[in-house]
Amino acid sequence: MECPRCQSQSISNNGLTHYGKQRYRCKDCRRQFVENPSHQPITQAQRELVDRLLQERLSLAGIAYAAQVSKCWLQYYVNQKYYQVNQQVQVRPKKRPVSAAT
Repeated sequence: MECPRCQSQSISNNGLTHYGKQRYRCKDCRRQFVENPSHQPITQAQRELVDRLLQERLSLAGIAYAAQVSKCWLQYYVNQKYYQVNQQVQVRPKKRPVSAAT
């Protein structure tokens, strides 16, 4: 087995993950990793689907189920989107129509 970051063979056991998988640590670069990670990165297509579903005002649990992402990741993603949006809206006053004097 080798380190995914530096390809070193200097590996030691470093406990277990909360799922019970063996965790390893590279002695050279100190990276922690598991041998066969089951984590799948969120694809761009999934992100676009989440964006469309957020506009439909569905529940977060429903969006997470439909897009096949975790609720935890979805909450993080929504928070990031929220902080990217301007918090102050610029409103221009309407021009009042000139009324004809009687």
